[in-house]
Amino acid sequence: MNVIGLAGWSGAGKTTLLTRLIPHLNAQGLRVSVIKHAHHRFDVDVPGKDSWRHREAGAAEVLVASGTRWALMHELRGAPEPSLPDLLARLSPVDLVVIEGYKAGPHHRIEVHRSGNAKPLLFPDDPGIVAIASDVAIEAALPRAHLDDIPTIAALVRQFAMPLADVVALAAGAR
Repeated sequence: MNVIGLAGWSGAGKTTLLTRLIPHLNAQGLRVSVIKHAHHRFDVDVPGKDSWRHREAGAAEVLVASGTRWALMHELRGAPEPSLPDLLARLSPVDLVVIEGYKAGPHHRIEVHRSGNAKPLLFPDDPGIVAIASDVAIEAALPRAHLDDIPTIAALVRQFAMPLADVVALAAGAR
């Protein structure tokens, strides 16, 4: 299993890019999973539904299953946020895991930059950034691609994705 990240400020287009990259990578024969980091309280469940009511009642985990999909929700209930390696260990094996967010993780990241955001680039100060995808030309020694050039970005993803064992080892060394 290989791991790569997409990092950038909110509104840069990470999710939009990822929804375009996944079908391209699937067409290349890769099974892809995603870990998305949220910086705020979020809910994947609909308030009032049974699974939401179970969580609100205090269940530590709620697994919802159907003939189409299953989802496991785990409530931390005040426990610390799990590390990225802990989360990666919970995933089923795939060819590639793309991490959206986790700007300070131990994995390689492709910076997603949109000029309209008026935010500074991350790469000058972040050695984990290995390439840049942007809607404008960027002066940098790093490989670059336009946000609409999905084949080139997919090639960068494949080039710079790290083996899971390397990500875990780097994370262990940072602790």
